Amino acid sequence: MNKKASENWLYEIKPKGALIDLNFKEIWRYRDLLVLFVRRDIATVYKQTILGPLWFFIQPLFTSLIFTLVFNKIGGVDTAAVPAFLFNLAGVTLWNYFKEGLNSTSNTFKTNASLFGKVYFPRVIMPLSKSISELVKYGIQLLIFIIALLIYRSQGVDVSPSGWMILFPFYVLMVILLSVGLGMIFSALTTKYRDLSILISFGLGLVMYLSAVMYPLEEARRKLPEYFWIIKYNPLAHIIDDYRNLLLGIGDVINAGQLMLQLLIAVIVFLIGLLIFNKTEKTFIDTV
Repeated sequence: MNKKASENWLYEIKPKGALIDLNFKEIWRYRDLLVLFVRRDIATVYKQTILGPLWFFIQPLFTSLIFTLVFNKIGGVDTAAVPAFLFNLAGVTLWNYFKEGLNSTSNTFKTNASLFGKVYFPRVIMPLSKSISELVKYGIQLLIFIIALLIYRSQGVDVSPSGWMILFPFYVLMVILLSVGLGMIFSALTTKYRDLSILISFGLGLVMYLSAVMYPLEEARRKLPEYFWIIKYNPLAHIIDDYRNLLLGIGDVINAGQLMLQLLIAVIVFLIGLLIFNKTEKTFIDTV
């Protein structure tokens, strides 16, 4: 009788058998919940604010303007034939996606503890929803960059995307993997060490200066050769620099070996994050 009854269940919840488990079938089954979380994240970010969605436009524009004044006008950072504002705007768009994706994902367990303790759904849906909602914001900011590029071109500035734009999705994918992977790692750690969330916000401010957001890698190599190794071993710096070169047509050659190395690092970080996330989700409710 029990055996017959068990055969009639539509779904059966089982403990994970593998450390690295990304059940796409189960995620697809809960796709409506994933869409609901994405819509919630987008709708509530600037709820009860005066300017609302206009912050999507204001943040990258003002950040790029400040970078242009401080680093290019005062600091003398050379962007060659590319307008400094456009150069900074290209880097800011991708950096903002990484930063916001990492920030939102790293708080997954802490901010959703009450929900996780009441109902079952694939926990990995939560960091995925954060990444997708931030991807929507990134798309809006990328549109701002495209408009700025067209304005400069209408004024006679000779700047256009590289012929290697077919590789563009790979650079966005690498940032997605890095932000979600690192976010899941930090999310697991913050269940035990609450002050780590403060360190993340502080650390991201420092990492930005080591990620070639407001300067080209060659400029850093030329001016700070003795400290360049710190930037050289930061995979995000190479990703942002290549991404910006694609958007602005700087350079004609993409280093295939460097690209594959960056992709490999991003995949490894994501898998490590997924492993730690899956392990932590079994017991986190006892420590949060």
